[in-house]
Amino acid sequence: MTAWIDQALWCLDRQQPVVLISVAAVRGSAPREAGAKMLVSAAHQWLTIGGGQLEWQATHVARAHLQDRDDQPDRWVRDMPLAASLGQCCGGLVTLLFEQLREGDRDWLLRARDRLRGQESFEREVGIGGPGLAPWVRLQAPSAASRPGNRFQASRLLDPQDPRGCPVLTEPLVPDALHVVVFGAGHVGHALVNILGTLPCRVTWVDARDDLFPDSVAPNVTIEATDTPEAIIDQAPAGGCYLIMTHDHALDQHLCEQLMKRGDAAYVGLIGSATKWHKFQQRFTARGIPPERHALITCPIGEPGIEGKQPAVIAVSVAAQLMRLRTRLMHQNVASASAPTDVALTH
Repeated sequence: MTAWIDQALWCLDRQQPVVLISVAAVRGSAPREAGAKMLVSAAHQWLTIGGGQLEWQATHVARAHLQDRDDQPDRWVRDMPLAASLGQCCGGLVTLLFEQLREGDRDWLLRARDRLRGQESFEREVGIGGPGLAPWVRLQAPSAASRPGNRFQASRLLDPQDPRGCPVLTEPLVPDALHVVVFGAGHVGHALVNILGTLPCRVTWVDARDDLFPDSVAPNVTIEATDTPEAIIDQAPAGGCYLIMTHDHALDQHLCEQLMKRGDAAYVGLIGSATKWHKFQQRFTARGIPPERHALITCPIGEPGIEGKQPAVIAVSVAAQLMRLRTRLMHQNVASASAPTDVALTH
């Protein structure tokens, strides 16, 4: 969730002029959802708003702005009709928000990053500016727009007497709810965390063997080198996802028992064969753990139909299973939210 903020701050630290591009609104079919972001400098680009002609044209607009010596506004919006002008089969209309980031943006970027890392939801209000009025960015408390169904809302100042009379976009920023705890820094653990580091989730990677961890990990990954992994489970919030893939079957069993005792995980996956799982179930029963508790654990792990024992194959299969779970949870959240989910930009 903070990848675009981390990259923006990286550019500011190096005094590299950069434009942040956000999908502000979508009507009809489009390659990416509202809220998708990318950053563009004179020579590089990071993240994506969907590729194809849309992204190519957006990159061209951003770089033309960076090269323009005239007094141009730092924030503006542009409608991009996909079929009419870009020749893409999607056929929808995408409204893009362009923002040239400067040193003055550092403060709100840092505060936004801290809030997201602290699992705080909030809104980013972006004023496009108008005659005699410079653009602005404000962070404020969440409203109905920040409910799960509204990843990005765009609106304008509605009071006709408002002297500013300029578009104001309100972007709900919500931390991703999927928290994945990976126990084990072996080959499969490495392969899985490498993939999860590119996906919309938060990852805690746990192992007692500190020397097995890489020197650097993705921004959404936190390393916990500890010989008391049980404490990670005790401290984790409800609704987490757990992957148990350590080098020690006794430790695997202990972690499974602790998670069954908690009983509030969204997903518990245990690496291993059907034979291993059968033996574990026998041990659980001998320890007085009822069979309905065993059902909380998925073993073998991964999407059915994906075969192969190579670490990368297992990692892809497990990541797919987690993303399917994430989609289901998001749909459940949207269904329970009463706020409208389709808000258009008017300006």
